[in-house]
Amino acid sequence: MTALLIVFAGLFGAAGVVGAAMAAHGGDTRFVAIAAAIALVHAPALLALAALRSVMMPRLAATVGILIIVGTLLFSGDLAARVVWGERLFANAAPLGGVILIGAWLMTTIAGLVVEMARHRSTPPAR
Repeated sequence: MTALLIVFAGLFGAAGVVGAAMAAHGGDTRFVAIAAAIALVHAPALLALAALRSVMMPRLAATVGILIIVGTLLFSGDLAARVVWGERLFANAAPLGGVILIGAWLMTTIAGLVVEMARHRSTPPAR
């Protein structure tokens, strides 16, 4: 799973830079710029999940990673498809991807709280 997160981080990073270059050089820049931004923001998030899998609950980190991958593919992919092919991936692909990404970030928040609570439970009280 760690390798998958790193592979998609690299793909999203590269796609984000390509999209940013496309947006800077013409065409319908609005959709391309947004797709690039979403890809670029989530690439380092995947790297962080890969690095923190042992600190976070590994299954939860894997689930969050898969959700980020799917959400980014749907959100950025739908916007890019509109520019490249002139059509959406499918109806509501971008909003669905956005909801999935929001869910992934909220799961990350919950994981952080759970890890912190577990740390406090395992630390003896100070005297």
